[in-house]
Amino acid sequence: MSETDLLILQLEQAFDHRSWHGTNLFGSIRGIAPEQAEWRPGEGRHNVWEIIVHAAYWKYTVYRRLVGEARGSFPLRGSNWFPRPVDGSAAELKADTRLLREFHDKLLTAVKQFNPRRLGERPPASKFAFRDLIVGVAAHDLYHAGQIQLLKRLRQTF
Repeated sequence: MSETDLLILQLEQAFDHRSWHGTNLFGSIRGIAPEQAEWRPGEGRHNVWEIIVHAAYWKYTVYRRLVGEARGSFPLRGSNWFPRPVDGSAAELKADTRLLREFHDKLLTAVKQFNPRRLGERPPASKFAFRDLIVGVAAHDLYHAGQIQLLKRLRQTF
C-alpha cells in the first residue's frame, strides 16, 4: 500500500467508511433532525449543526492548500465557526450536510492527484507539511464525530 493509499484510507474511515473505532463523522450525523442538530448544551457552546459546517470548512482549507487555491473561496462568509442554524429548516441542514460531503469528495480527489513526493513539503504560510494536514483533517473528523455522539447523548438527558 502506498503512502497516498494509506492517507486516503484514513480520510475515508474517519469520514464514512467502516472501521474499528466506531462511529465516523458522517455516521454521527446520519438521520439527524434539525431539532437535534441545533440543540446546544449551554449558552455560547457549539451545536452539531455548527460542527458540520466547521468540519466542511477545514476540509476546504486542506483541499485549498493541496491544490494551491486562494483563500476566500469557501461558499459561506467567514471562517472556522459559522452560526447555525440560520432558518432552522430541514432544507438548510441538508444543504450544510451536502457542503460537508462536497468538500470531503474534493479533498479525496485532491489527495489522489497530489504528487506523493511533495507530501513532506509545507504549503506557503503553513507550519505543517501536506502529509500532516491530511492526517490532521482525518483526526479532526474523528474528534468531532465523538463530540457529536456525546452531544446527542447529552440532549437525551436534558
